[in-house]
Amino acid sequence: MLKQEETKVQVLGDPQYPSPLNLSTVYGDGIGNFTPENAKVHYQVELVDTNKSRENVFFEKSGPRQQIYFKPEKTKAAIVTCGGLCPGINDVIRSIYLELLHNYKVRDVYGIKYGYRGLNPEKAEPPVRLTSEFVEQIHKLGGSALGSSRGNEDPFVMADFLDSEGIDILFCIGGDGTLKGAHSIYEAVTERKYNISIIGIPKTIDNDIMYVWKTFGFSTAVEKAKEVLDCAHVEARGAPFGMCLVKVMGRDSGFIASAATLASQEVNFTLIPEIPFELEGENGFLHALHERLNTRKHAVIVVAEGAGQDLFPEGNLGKDASGNVKYKDIGMYLKERILDYFEKQHFTVTLKYIDPSYIIRSVPANGDDSLFCNSLGRTAVHAGMSGKTDMLVGIWHNVFINVPIELCVRERKKIDPESAMWQGVLESTGQPHYFRNDKKNIKQNTKE
Repeated sequence: MLKQEETKVQVLGDPQYPSPLNLSTVYGDGIGNFTPENAKVHYQVELVDTNKSRENVFFEKSGPRQQIYFKPEKTKAAIVTCGGLCPGINDVIRSIYLELLHNYKVRDVYGIKYGYRGLNPEKAEPPVRLTSEFVEQIHKLGGSALGSSRGNEDPFVMADFLDSEGIDILFCIGGDGTLKGAHSIYEAVTERKYNISIIGIPKTIDNDIMYVWKTFGFSTAVEKAKEVLDCAHVEARGAPFGMCLVKVMGRDSGFIASAATLASQEVNFTLIPEIPFELEGENGFLHALHERLNTRKHAVIVVAEGAGQDLFPEGNLGKDASGNVKYKDIGMYLKERILDYFEKQHFTVTLKYIDPSYIIRSVPANGDDSLFCNSLGRTAVHAGMSGKTDMLVGIWHNVFINVPIELCVRERKKIDPESAMWQGVLESTGQPHYFRNDKKNIKQNTKE
């Protein structure tokens, strides 16, 4: 259970400079307001048992502070993007730069090339000084204008590099591995006694960061995945006993697969990492798929990349440069098992396999993500300029909050099998609660 003391955000010291932002401290005067330092956002939004004593837990509310820690004209900031590509990275870079330049009057903003390796002098290309011309069009493009990479670097090497370059604030845009790296940099600069603020902006289309309601890129990923699923439905219906199997991203969490299923309304089976499933047996997935083809003559299946890893033989593929366990290809495995099953049944089917993962993550942000990224970038700047550190900016109950990085990387956010989202998936697809032979199967509904 989350404790109040775990939500405390670290600060470099007392803010001594007045903010250059033209905001108010009076509510109701028609002018936007500074955020008081004691402003909080409630963690719990739902109380099941109001008679049960329970500790109230609050997050620190994000926003511009009336007093700031860094003197703008002497501040030097840097931005680094790490890990896989994601829609909206460039929108965040642009928003951070423009907020620093135009509203805080910070002139020295640099882009670190190719992720954390750009903070290692032995590997790094020189940082790029950002300009208005550099960021002018980048929000219209996918990918990262600064480049990205995976892999760990010595945090003390990175800390020393930041100090040697005179960087006051480092904005780290990335997912779980990037945020863990940002925390290690914070620990290194603290031990070295460098006065550097480390601010995280969570980036993952998987939407799997704890205590963050949603991450940027997720909305775009769902929209693009929906388009693929809609086309897959057309393909499946276009052949006798046609099937389309679509693999989407989602290493440990099935948010994209689930949300795209609900958005499309054309999916018949959704397989995610949080819900183990069996292939064989009366209550297994293959039997349910067979029944579906017998009754409706076509089927659309979406599987998250991390689903069904327990179906493979023992042994793993090692880890990638970010330290993540390499998962085996559930998409190709399912394709082979499905074809083998129906061949043994002497049942002629048409199966088409689609993996749009690297296309989806490389597109520009949609309108919803662009709006979100703009707010994330500006909110991150408010936190950095006020002297916050070792924290990330996120959204909770539609309000921006500051959260300690260490708290958010303890575990991955996952879909609760009893949640409204997963219940919606089950009702939309008509699939049973479980494809397992040790559980009572729930009669599968037919779906047009």
